[in-house]
Amino acid sequence: MSSPRTRREERRDGPVSPRERDEPVRLTKIYTRGGDQGETSLGDMSRVSKLDPLVRAYGVVDELNSLVGWARVVVDDERLARIQNELFDLGADLSVPFAEDDGKLRVDQASIDRLEADCDAANEPLQPLKSFVLPGGSEEGARLHVARAVCRRAER
Repeated sequence: MSSPRTRREERRDGPVSPRERDEPVRLTKIYTRGGDQGETSLGDMSRVSKLDPLVRAYGVVDELNSLVGWARVVVDDERLARIQNELFDLGADLSVPFAEDDGKLRVDQASIDRLEADCDAANEPLQPLKSFVLPGGSEEGARLHVARAVCRRAER
């Protein structure tokens, strides 16, 4: 009698995602040399210019993810780690050209709702805003303001 397969073994054999949502992606090589001529491969292996809007979009999301990680150095909030994983998934979504009903998108309405609930919870103890807030105030605040500004660029 064979031993039962683990989830990781099942994932290798079937269509199940190769990692859990909160599990980091593991890479064996950090470079491919496939983009040396100004093109790169999207998630579906199609080749596009590095100036393609999808490449720019997931590049900005990657930059945002890095800034959230930089903020985590001084901000002790477990939500930021989850947000980083979700940003990584968003980058993966953006790296594949959109096709209706292909089942490839990982960012769903539940993720958006959870993020909005996080925003509401973070704002709950604060006084209502009466004007715009100048970035800065503290190390933590300044780092999060930079991440917020890059997030606005990612939205565009």
